[in-house]
Amino acid sequence: MQVTLPDGKTLELPDGATGADVAKAIGPGLAKAALGTRINGELADGMTPVPDGAHIEIVTSKDDAWMQLARHTLAHVMAQAVREMMVDEGFDANAVKLAIGPVIEHGFYYDMDLPRALGPDDLPALEKRMRKIVKANLPLRRFALSRSEALAHYETLGDPYKVELIEDLPEGETITFYEQGGDDGFTDLCRGPHLPATGKIPKHFKLMSVAGAYWRGDERRPMLQRVYGVAFATEEELKDHLWRIEEAKRRDHRRIGQDLEIFTIDDDIGPGLPLWLPRGAVMVDEIETLAKEMEADAGYQRVRSPHLSKESLFLKSGHLPYYEEDMFPAMELDHVRYFVKPMNCPFHHKIYDARPRSYRELPLRLAEYGTCYRYEDSGALMGLMRVRSMQMNDAHIYCTEEQFADEFVGVIRLYLKYFELFGIESYEMRLSKHAKEGLGKKYVDEPELWLKTEAMVRDVLIEHDIPFVEAEDEAAFYGPKIDVQIKSAIGREFTLATNQVDFAQPRRFDLTYVAEDGQKHTPLCLHRAPLSTHERLVGFLLEHFAGDLPLWLAPEQVRIVPIADRHVAYAERVQQDLQAAGLRAEVDARSERMNAKIRDAELLKVPYTVVVGDQESDAEVVSFRSRQEADSSDVPLATFVAHLQAARDARALKVTPLSQGS
Repeated sequence: MQVTLPDGKTLELPDGATGADVAKAIGPGLAKAALGTRINGELADGMTPVPDGAHIEIVTSKDDAWMQLARHTLAHVMAQAVREMMVDEGFDANAVKLAIGPVIEHGFYYDMDLPRALGPDDLPALEKRMRKIVKANLPLRRFALSRSEALAHYETLGDPYKVELIEDLPEGETITFYEQGGDDGFTDLCRGPHLPATGKIPKHFKLMSVAGAYWRGDERRPMLQRVYGVAFATEEELKDHLWRIEEAKRRDHRRIGQDLEIFTIDDDIGPGLPLWLPRGAVMVDEIETLAKEMEADAGYQRVRSPHLSKESLFLKSGHLPYYEEDMFPAMELDHVRYFVKPMNCPFHHKIYDARPRSYRELPLRLAEYGTCYRYEDSGALMGLMRVRSMQMNDAHIYCTEEQFADEFVGVIRLYLKYFELFGIESYEMRLSKHAKEGLGKKYVDEPELWLKTEAMVRDVLIEHDIPFVEAEDEAAFYGPKIDVQIKSAIGREFTLATNQVDFAQPRRFDLTYVAEDGQKHTPLCLHRAPLSTHERLVGFLLEHFAGDLPLWLAPEQVRIVPIADRHVAYAERVQQDLQAAGLRAEVDARSERMNAKIRDAELLKVPYTVVVGDQESDAEVVSFRSRQEADSSDVPLATFVAHLQAARDARALKVTPLSQGS
């Protein structure tokens, strides 16, 4: 047979040759360095047979893809170590039943049904066993069995998980196994790919945690034990990853939200239904005020809509057939079914349709912070990031096709203003498109309109030099969209903003406008949410700033600490002046020591703590500690108030220090 190399040269090989054989035929040096292959662009290992006419690349440690091979092999090494540990503890080897062990970002995991529960204390011993297996440099061998042979093997072992996996494979598919360490070693059902030997695995790996995981993610199926691990090519990468994990724990919005008294989730109310505490409500109000100001400047009109509607509205919009699984169950009253709303758009379409429209009114921009409800799977819920009740920064723009480009790019410019305000520097615009096979099922069956509107979005982005990537099969059911992926300070990625084209719903609702020619036409609709939901945005900001919020957004901006009871009156005077300037200030008049009061303010990450005593009250000055700038003393009260007021009004990320002028 013949294969083609990256430089275009061809190579003659015997039938059944593997990737390793290709490397040997090229030269002994490459054969030694080879860790895997790419066959027609797809990652494979050196043990996989190469088809006639294939394009072949040899993967070495200079290719980032080799770590995928290493991580997959480490999953098998970990499973082998677990089995050996259980046997050493007196359990039968067949009592260890293995489910799946895939590669994930940065590492791997394995789901196992074990004769005893593993805990964090087991991880160091398991990791030690894994390093012993790596050091032994066990060779891996790939082999195939027929379907009947594979089923008989696992039925004999009494392993229901592998039996189920094999039964789910299509008829005629090659069923492959990987063996490491020879006949007496470890063998697992696996499609690969893997490294040629355990000794090729880098030593920079670590087991991270043990968790429960339902078999195939189904809570009706058995609960398995999942052991996670990470692995990197260098020690520096491993250290950086471990630092990021610790930093992520420190910045976890669920912990910060509790510490700063922002929100709570109560069992009596239900999972995914957050309660905003007073401090959290301040943040929500500030964000909503910002959005109202920005949208007023951009020509939006504000509307309001109810929390529920008759079923007929969602049938007309087309949402019900696509999204009923994500909606709360219907309630029936007077033989009519009602749903709590999962989105605002059908309501806005009805507001548009409340009276005849003229082309002179377009573009018409309707905005609402409407509360929506979606029945997210319980396993997907995560603090404020994934919830079942959400207040969405929603708006719908009705425009002509000629106005589309200006309106679409106007929304993107609005994103960028917000990103600058919040210090978001890392983001990616993603053009989410349809997939042909989803037409009529996942997407509206209008192939020509899909291609047309996707091209319209692409052309706008190119014309305005806006970098973007394209993603297949991620569109909304009614049209293409831009999803904006942003990264927090620790690199955690979120979908924060969206800008969606809708060519379907205006027709379904028979929305029209009278054009200059006196005829009725159907408008285009843009669905946009540049600030996502209150819940997701606040969660992101708590993590992004690690709780040290900009002054304008901080729930409490100034804490005033009187040194003694006789200073309370002046502390209240300071509070009154700050509040008169629209600043949020509290006096801590408790009978606690001054240092304890200051510490409490620091725990709540209050940006400014003002301490007042005899000197301050006599001279009408303040001394402050700040999370925003250097500490200062003997600052005239009026100067201090004006200083903070200027920073608040500018919605500055950082307060300009007093020494540099305010």
